[in-house]
Amino acid sequence: MGLKEIFARNLRKFRKTEGHSQMTLAARCNTDVSYIGQIETGKRFPSIKLIEKIAEALDVEPYRLFKDESGIEYDEMDENEDFLGKLPPAIRRRMIQRLTNALDICVRDALAPR
Repeated sequence: MGLKEIFARNLRKFRKTEGHSQMTLAARCNTDVSYIGQIETGKRFPSIKLIEKIAEALDVEPYRLFKDESGIEYDEMDENEDFLGKLPPAIRRRMIQRLTNALDICVRDALAPR
């Protein structure tokens, strides 16, 4: 899978996780809703400037829009997504950020020279 496809999939995933419609995201990025739809379907690809706006609107680091996480599988993925999907967006963002920070610390500690 190429970066364009990964980006499109992640954009859709993060947009839905944050509880945004394509219209809401387009408004927050000052672009047209059809353009967001075309990006998500792989017909168009955004500029660096728009990628930065999208990442800010979705409260995610820009690199995460390009990170291929398709190989990660969870036994209870549907149940977890259902749980996260029911949380208010602000709480979901804080929870994801705290988990990400904790994982970053674990990885950093594991890779630190001893």
